[in-house]
Amino acid sequence: MKHEAAYRRVTLVILSPRQNLPRIILKGIFQGVKVVRGPDWDWGNQDGGEGKVGKVVDIRGWDSESGRSVASVTWSNGTTNVYRMGHKGKVDLKYVSDGQGGFHYKDHLPKLGEHAELQRQESADGHSFQQADKVKCLLDVEILRQMQEGHGGWNPKMAEYICRIGTVHRITDRGDVRVQYSNNIRWTFHPGALTKVNTFGVGELVKVLEDIESVKRLQAGHGEWTDSMAPVLGQAGKVLKVYADGDLRVAFGGQTWTFNPACLSGQTVEVDANLMTAENPNESGSTVISVLEKLLSQSTEQDNPSRLVIEAAHGSANKVDIKNQGKTALQVAAHQGHMEVVKALLQANGSIEVKDEDGDTALHYTAFGNQADITRLLLSKGANVNLLNNSMCTALHIAVNKGFSDVVRVLTEHSADVNLQDSYGDTPLHDAIAKDFRNIIEILVLVPNIDFTQQNHRGFNLLHHAALKGNKLATEKILGRARQLVDVKKEDGFSALHLASLNNHRDVAEILVKEGRCEINIRNNRNQTPLQLAVTQGHTELVQLLVAEGADVNMEDEDGDTAMHVALLRPQLASVMLGPAAGGAGGAEESADGCSSTSLFCRVRRKRPGSTSG
Repeated sequence: MKHEAAYRRVTLVILSPRQNLPRIILKGIFQGVKVVRGPDWDWGNQDGGEGKVGKVVDIRGWDSESGRSVASVTWSNGTTNVYRMGHKGKVDLKYVSDGQGGFHYKDHLPKLGEHAELQRQESADGHSFQQADKVKCLLDVEILRQMQEGHGGWNPKMAEYICRIGTVHRITDRGDVRVQYSNNIRWTFHPGALTKVNTFGVGELVKVLEDIESVKRLQAGHGEWTDSMAPVLGQAGKVLKVYADGDLRVAFGGQTWTFNPACLSGQTVEVDANLMTAENPNESGSTVISVLEKLLSQSTEQDNPSRLVIEAAHGSANKVDIKNQGKTALQVAAHQGHMEVVKALLQANGSIEVKDEDGDTALHYTAFGNQADITRLLLSKGANVNLLNNSMCTALHIAVNKGFSDVVRVLTEHSADVNLQDSYGDTPLHDAIAKDFRNIIEILVLVPNIDFTQQNHRGFNLLHHAALKGNKLATEKILGRARQLVDVKKEDGFSALHLASLNNHRDVAEILVKEGRCEINIRNNRNQTPLQLAVTQGHTELVQLLVAEGADVNMEDEDGDTAMHVALLRPQLASVMLGPAAGGAGGAEESADGCSSTSLFCRVRRKRPGSTSG
């Protein structure tokens, strides 16, 4: 989801430069390539028969489950379908002659099986930590855990000290670094896990690193980077403010920027006093200004936050809504949870409905930032709860997708429309089901006007979607309010039980049968029953359930095949279906009479790829 890169610390993977490295052409199955059936072909004669050639018209992902994992192919008989090219580990195609699809740099890739960041840190040369140095660990928890093996070991409580500044207590005989924190807790770190932090005071002179790539990397999560900062690289400035997290507000002539202290070094040379600017002492005491200075870290003299607040107090709404890096002060404060700043900006007539380049308003930003109290405040001030962004998402869509149940509860209490669909046709409950956010599911299914028949662009209503994803809780809750959906079919004739059976969701199937009292022998457009689908996929426990609940083992699909034809190719399934519940061996004998098991197996498995109904 967007905005995470802007507001969350990310671990960057540093790779060697591509310059002068050999560029290798990617070859294989790409758009326009001719193909034939491959090693995992499972679709009968969809291609027109063994050896028939098709043409790849598109490479894409399978819904949201996997990316660039299926190929759309048009065969010589005129039919077009999609086939697995990595989806669920299967490959249905092979090329007649390979095609080109871009380039890669073999020497520019991390080693297989190792985390690239871990490799980089492990190979870092010459750490120069000394006693009393200020240091930070800026790595992800998982990377740090791996690095600690053989270097002081790992304790889960160490995760609490990531990004906190500590002091080097001593260097061990092995070269590991013992770090002491303000609460007198000490941890031993792999030296490659630590970054030296320069500490400076207000009024000190500092110099910015000259290497733009290093500065960009270090600025992530520390005021961020904008290209307009480039002129101050290698330049000296004056520290105006030291923030609680160690970041520094530095003045360079008529501009002020927020920097990660790791980007700075002490400046002992005399510098022209005109390069330095001081804050208005009458303004510096304002908590609101101080917070905004941190939030809007990249700003010029003309639009700096101090001036914004002063002019806002006089009602200059055009100034209040100035955008910095595409965002207004209200949007950023709403995302970060600065209640007093939000109130000040609203009092100064800041616009609630201003959108950023992605169409997000301040209310969307509260959803991205999990700020339930500010969500409630904006709604009380007239924010449009159902406003859509460029992806057709409301604030509710975003809060659900992020799993922020408190924000979801506030939005639904303020009449958010739970039936609005995003660009994929998904409602908020579709998203909650897919991600199995149980608290959110329980909130949404109780909304009085929710429409469980709402279909997304793939034709799945909410019960279909719950069955497809194997979401037991959602299935129970939806049936509790809309049992009439239990036998509703998609356009291809698949009911919820078909979907659960095809995808091996036994618990959901049991709920549909026992609580939903669904039609157990319901047929899809190819006359297939849920039992036939379960047998075709080899889902033994599901077959047991369906047979025990009275599924008919002798019903025929459009090719005249029964579940027993396929089951006889799988001894474990045949034994299930030949038990007393299936009527004994006579039924199986009658079903199998005169049939070629190989041809029947191919015919009954002729279906579209992927674990859905299409």
